[in-house]
Amino acid sequence: MKSSEKEALIHEHLTRYYEKYYRIAYSYTFNEQDAMDVVQEGAYRAILKSASLKQPEYADTWICRIMINEAVRFLNKNRGRTVDISELPEEGRPDQIADPDLKDALSFLGDQDRAIVVLRYFEEEKLETIGQMLDLNVNTVKSRLYRAMDKLKRYMETGGANYGKMEKGV
Repeated sequence: MKSSEKEALIHEHLTRYYEKYYRIAYSYTFNEQDAMDVVQEGAYRAILKSASLKQPEYADTWICRIMINEAVRFLNKNRGRTVDISELPEEGRPDQIADPDLKDALSFLGDQDRAIVVLRYFEEEKLETIGQMLDLNVNTVKSRLYRAMDKLKRYMETGGANYGKMEKGV
């Protein structure tokens, strides 16, 4: 497949699955504008690197991996960032994740565990596909998914804020 054909395929996937890529980014940032920035930067990187796509049938998986990497890069870059309260809009839009407890619980998970949970339960991806996206063995995906779901369950059962104390034995 020619480089120009790969680029066209990437454009097609970015257009067709934009909402999916946005949801993945949002599951990391929990902010609409930041998620859009992540998707935009991820799309730029995907187009820029389209020639390196080895298997066109896995273009969606390849782009998802780029979006996850970009979301993690964004979070690392903006860790500890503060915003002046006067810069915030008076009235915001509602969050995409309606349950604030679930949102908090997801943010409690590590980046890779969160990616596995989001891809499996929000994007309904197969375990094999998740393994390809994250460059993990399927059995590793299964065990991490099980542990992440167990963490989420315990987090929710303890009321969230008390979970950290429970983990430390306090």
